[in-house]
Amino acid sequence: MTAAVLFGLSAPLVKLLLPATGPLCLAALLYLGAGLGLTAVTLVAGRGAAPREARLRGSDHLLLLAVITAGGVVAPVCLLVGLARVSAVVASLLLNLETPLTILLAVILFGEHLGRRAAGGAILIVVGAGVLTYTPGYAHGEWRGVVAIVLACLGWAIDNNFTQRLSVRDPVAIARAKGLVAGAFTLALALASGASLPALRVGFAAPGVGFVSYGLSVVLAVRAMRILGAARQAAFFSTAPFVGAIAAVPLLGEHLRGPQAGAAGLMVIGVLILLTEAHGHHHAHEPLEHDHMHVHDEHHEHEHDESVLEPHAHVHRHAAVEHAHPHVSDVHHRHRH
Repeated sequence: MTAAVLFGLSAPLVKLLLPATGPLCLAALLYLGAGLGLTAVTLVAGRGAAPREARLRGSDHLLLLAVITAGGVVAPVCLLVGLARVSAVVASLLLNLETPLTILLAVILFGEHLGRRAAGGAILIVVGAGVLTYTPGYAHGEWRGVVAIVLACLGWAIDNNFTQRLSVRDPVAIARAKGLVAGAFTLALALASGASLPALRVGFAAPGVGFVSYGLSVVLAVRAMRILGAARQAAFFSTAPFVGAIAAVPLLGEHLRGPQAGAAGLMVIGVLILLTEAHGHHHAHEPLEHDHMHVHDEHHEHEHDESVLEPHAHVHRHAAVEHAHPHVSDVHHRHRH
């Protein structure tokens, strides 16, 4: 939930910064702020002995590149292009499409489970976004802005599902790499296209927003994906647009009117259904070997040659086991239904 709040606040704040710079340059500053801020935090905090996260490996780089491309370059640029054409309230509510798109990809392509009740909640969110999109006079006729934000949601949906595969690794390292690489690439693209650097106040404000809303938020979101799976984490994160819509009222003087409020109501119901969906049954675990931060619970019953502090990370093996308990589609529960 904290990750959702931090990211949700970015929409109206970015709307305030956008007139002073172009979409590409602002996207670059936001992600560079995230990457540089997390680098500074890492250097100050140091690498303690515990808790220790699993480090990124060479085999992770291709997946990390896909995450950076979809979620660090394409999606932010599309969002900023969209924000230039629609109001912050409309943009914030349309961002709810990230949730059903993430769930759709997670279920169809990546084998996560979604019950009928949760599917109904996702449908309500899509219907609410559709009402918002096709309401005359409230989207200002800027269909290109709506399309751009939908593409941003698709990019982040792809990012979410790929990131879930990386979530067993150090989330700070993932977010730091994403910010630095995506920010540097987008800045080079902006300068090559003739964009100029913004005024000093924007040059300081944008990285600050990026560190909080794109850096710290991503770190918390990756940790949530590890525990909840991409689909369930997306449900929690779908509260972010409501934070943005509410914040846009005092920051930008905007309002929720008529059909917008109705669309928001449908989305709220859909989010509540997603958040309260429960799942549990008798299931079997296949043997598995991997490396991630963990504690010794019912899924991690292995021995150590010496005493260790928890949580800790190391390569460990899961034996085949069958049991029943409530669970989500995390890294240990990817089974058929």
